[in-house]
This record gives sequence, C-alpha cells and structure tokens, in this order.
Amino acid sequence: MTKCLVSIVAAGFCALLVGHAAETKQTTTNFKRELIPALVQSVPSLLKTQNSKTGRFGSGIPVAADQMPIYPLAAAWAIKDPANRYYHDQKLLQAIIRAGNLLADTQDKTGQWEFRKKDNSFWGMHYNPWIYSRWIRSFSLIRDAMPAKDRARWEKALTLGFSGIARRELTRPVNIPAHQAMGLYIAGQALNHPEWCTQASDFLLKVAQAQDTNGFWSEHYGPVVTYNLVYVDALGVYYALSHDDRVLKALESAAKFHANFVYSDGSNIETIDERVPYSETGHLAGLGFSFSPTGRAYLLEQWQRTKDDRTLPIADFLASMLLYGQEGAVGSYPAHGGDSVFVTDDGRASVLRQGSWCAALSAYVCPLSGSRWIQDRQNFISLFHEKTGLILGGGNTKLQPLWSTFTVGDTSLLRHKTGDKNPKFSEPIGLLHIPSAATLEADTNLLTFQYGSVDCSVRLNLLEKNKARLIYTATPSRTTQPVAAHVTFLPAIEKQWQTASGQTGSLTKPFELTAAKAGAWFEHNGWRVQLPEGSRLSWPALRHNPYRDDGRSDLGDGRIVLTLPFSENTTTRDVDVEVLK
Repeated sequence: MTKCLVSIVAAGFCALLVGHAAETKQTTTNFKRELIPALVQSVPSLLKTQNSKTGRFGSGIPVAADQMPIYPLAAAWAIKDPANRYYHDQKLLQAIIRAGNLLADTQDKTGQWEFRKKDNSFWGMHYNPWIYSRWIRSFSLIRDAMPAKDRARWEKALTLGFSGIARRELTRPVNIPAHQAMGLYIAGQALNHPEWCTQASDFLLKVAQAQDTNGFWSEHYGPVVTYNLVYVDALGVYYALSHDDRVLKALESAAKFHANFVYSDGSNIETIDERVPYSETGHLAGLGFSFSPTGRAYLLEQWQRTKDDRTLPIADFLASMLLYGQEGAVGSYPAHGGDSVFVTDDGRASVLRQGSWCAALSAYVCPLSGSRWIQDRQNFISLFHEKTGLILGGGNTKLQPLWSTFTVGDTSLLRHKTGDKNPKFSEPIGLLHIPSAATLEADTNLLTFQYGSVDCSVRLNLLEKNKARLIYTATPSRTTQPVAAHVTFLPAIEKQWQTASGQTGSLTKPFELTAAKAGAWFEHNGWRVQLPEGSRLSWPALRHNPYRDDGRSDLGDGRIVLTLPFSENTTTRDVDVEVLK
C-alpha cells in the first residue's frame, strides 16, 4: 500500500500554478518545483506545534483533531524527491510515530475519541472521520519503516477503530459516513481486510449515486455547497486509489456545480446552501477536482486565493495533491468569462454575472427541519460587487426571522434564547418566515413566493455599472397579519456607517434607525442603500450558530436588516443599492 500511495503522485497541479484557466495544454515541468518545496517548507512549523514528549500538536483544550498534521508530515517523510530533505528522515519518523501513539492511547474501548471542541464543549464520543482517514493514510506511508512494537500498536488501534466504523457508521450516504468509507477503503488495503474495501466501494458508489443531477449533494432538500467539498474529497481520494470509473461522473458534475456557484473573488455562493451561511474565508478545494478540466480550473482559482492563508491547512492540501492529484488541461472558469447567466438544470437557481456585479437567486424551498444542522430556507437573493464584496444576502440560519426575504406575522415570536442548548426550531403559530412554494424566472431575475395566503415576489434589476434595484411586492390584503420584506446586508465590523441625516457610528453597538430619522440613505463599507418611506434599519440580527452548543454567535455573524413593511396602500417597495465611486 505504501508503494501504491507514493506511486500515485500527481504531476499536474503545480503546472496549473503557472497556467491560466483556459483551454490550454499543461506540462508537468513545474510540479516538483512548486508543490514539493511548499510541503517541505511547512514541516518545521508543523513540528514546532508538537509536544515532543506527548506527541500532541496544538495548544489549548486537547482535542482529537489536533493530530491532523500527522498526515502531511507522513507525506513529507514518504515522497522521494531531490528537493525533499525530509525523505525518510528519522527524526520526522519519530514525530509521526509519537503522534499516532497518542491517538492509540486516547481511544476508548470501542475505538472512539471524545468529540470535544476548543471551547471545551463536549458532543459525545465519535469515530472522528478526519482523524481516522489521516491516521490510516499515514500508517500506509510509514508502516514498513516503523519499529515492530509501534507498528503492532498502531495496527491494533486502527483495526479497533475501523472495525467500529465498518460495523456502525456506514448508514446514510451523507458527508461524514462518506469520509469514513474512504478511510475504510484504505484501511482494508493497509490492514488486510478486503471485505472492508468491498463494503467501502459499495457505499461510496451509493454516495456518488445520491448526487443530484445538478452536481450537488443534499442533506434535506436542495444543495449543500461548503459540505459538497467533503463529498468531493472522499470520492476523489477513493477514485485516485481505486480508479473506479463509476464515481468519476459525480466528480465531474460537482466540478461544474462549484465552478459556477462562486462569486468573482472565488468565495462560495451561499444563497442556495442549506447548511452554511456566507463566509469570505477561503475553502481549500480538494483533489477530487483534479480529475476534470473544469475541476482543475476551479482548483487553480481556489489555490491562488488561499495559498497564502495561514489559517487554512495548506500542508494537508499539498499532501493530498502530491499523493493523489491528476494533471491535465484546464477548462474555462465561469467567473472570468464575462457577462453570463447560469441556471441549474432543475430551474431552481441562477447566477447572474454582469459587469462588476454577480447575483444569485434561489427558489429552493422546503418545510422547516427540526435539526440544528439544517438551516431554514428563508433568504433567497444575494448581490455581490467586485469593489465591495458581498453586499446583501448572506444565507440562512434558524430562530432568526429577520433573515427571511419575507415574513407574514409577528417576528418577535421566533428568536434564540441566550444559553438555550436544546431549542425548539419549529415555526410558531402567528408567524410564517419560510415560504411554502417558490418559482424562478431566470430570464427576468424574478422570484415569486407563497406565504400562506400571501403572494410575494422580488425582482433584481442591474441598472448601471454601480447601481442595482430590488423590487419587492406583496399582497397584504389577504391576511390580517403584518407583512414585511427584509433585506439583509453584510457588516464590516471595523468600518463606520453614516446616514443622510448626518448620524454616524460603528458596528459595535446595536441600533434601530427609521427612515424618517436616518433620511434618504444609509451608507456602509463602500455601498449606499436608499431608504424607502416607512422602512427601518436594525443591527445586529444575529444567527443561531449550530456549531456552538448554546447557539450563540458573534457580531460578525449578524446582519444589518432593512425591514420594509407592506400595507393595503403599499404593495410595492423599491430598494436601490449603489456602490460608491
């Protein structure tokens, strides 16, 4: 297995670093010159974070995920290249062994670790898939050089863990079991359990078949975007090792999906994502994108965007690309292709690129889920400008109706209570904040919705190079409940805001501003929004953060919300957004 892993070194991606995302042929001449040195340079900083006595990496509250550097270190030890001074380095080997010994020592009797986070919140015991896949890959790379005692120790611990994964974890074909299956496939080869390889292959084929025809996976209804990368990574590693062509189409379809659902700066379009709101933080694209021309175009752009981001596991990415990635031609990249409109095959979402603008519209709607991980599909339009970044939109959350494009009823009925670790996510009587139906007319940038008996719509017009208009309509006469639209603006915490009436401030203190007091406009972070009569602005509308046990969120997770109430006499609201010169 060690020989197999090292022999699948991909010579292509580094060539892409000096290429351009167009229909061009690539050479392999820059592979070692580009990626090998980058991996080598990462080794000292990774080792610096390890306690040489315990083998633990990192600081703060000890968690199993601290041990993830074991994998890029093992890759650096195993890859033979003139530029790699760590090839078969004995000190590095000992550091890797210490890291794995700690994992063996901290398993429970079933092979699980505590799922504890750095804030010391405890989420139960867990077969951590990210650690197990990296541990077994590391073992595959170094096992022939390990002292017999340590090798036996690892084999026993890994067998315990993967036996539990094989027995208990491969249930639904969703992101965590997919990653566990990828690790199980490698474990089947490395630990001489061919039945695990068969089980993992069968399961990963189900994962590939579970992909929507539009190139995404869903965990409730409609796309996940950020978590799509987990599926692509799992299938990518599996494909590189197995050459199972049955999963290749899924990788190609995912590449097309991701290459289209990015803003012009490379950040993920969050508008259609049922799991994760917007983040300008980069996401490392996995090696699964290296198996198609479109995927390599996306991979190249993401690498250029993230390669200098020290908050990301760059070394982990380098290890995977060196061990498994594939060279080849680079396809076109939609974000660089001029004006265009991309519409999903199901007609439920579109991406509009016009000049410096990029907008996304979503008609994916579904009933509310009681799971903390599945966000309410409530926010259906986003607007990005190359000068300012994302201006409005930002995605979905739970327990926060002010993030909803429209609401019918009393928005105070649904909110997150401080410290509540087990909230009820159901929609209360007296409020509708998610629609029961939606349609998209991509040719006119029109979204229409049904909220009970109330019809609502929003249309986007990109009027000028730096000016856009959103037109909100509703039929409030069909209900006795209040009806409103909400425009969610992204905050820049360090920057000031000001109004036409001369009020100013920073996003450090909450505020409520009526149009009557603020005047004709509100300005922040390089954009200005005109304030229609009777509207009001509020800050911050915080989200429920599912990744904290009590759901709390930070100011940066909040939104500046423009609320537009409707009445029998006011059924249309125009909102002009201008990017300042």
